[in-house]
Amino acid sequence: FLETTAYFCMKPKMGEKEVSPHSFFSIWHEFSSDFKDFWKKENKLILQERVKEAEEVCRQKKGKSLYNIRPKHDSGIVSNNHSYT
Repeated sequence: FLETTAYFCMKPKMGEKEVSPHSFFSIWHEFSSDFKDFWKKENKLILQERVKEAEEVCRQKKGKSLYNIRPKHDSGIVSNNHSYT
């Protein structure tokens, strides 16, 4: 514990000889909570951006026709039968 507090440059409060676990973990809890909140917000924004990109790709693909439609021409047996009637 003392090595960890030294790594994070924690100094004891006035009148204390060492950093107490309560003071260290109260600060750590605040940091963790803030980090979790920002992480959730950032992930939500990233998800929204990806959904918008996917919707745009779908719109572009729907706009492009995957096949060509050609007009129907009378030919073959059907057109020959009409000439006799």
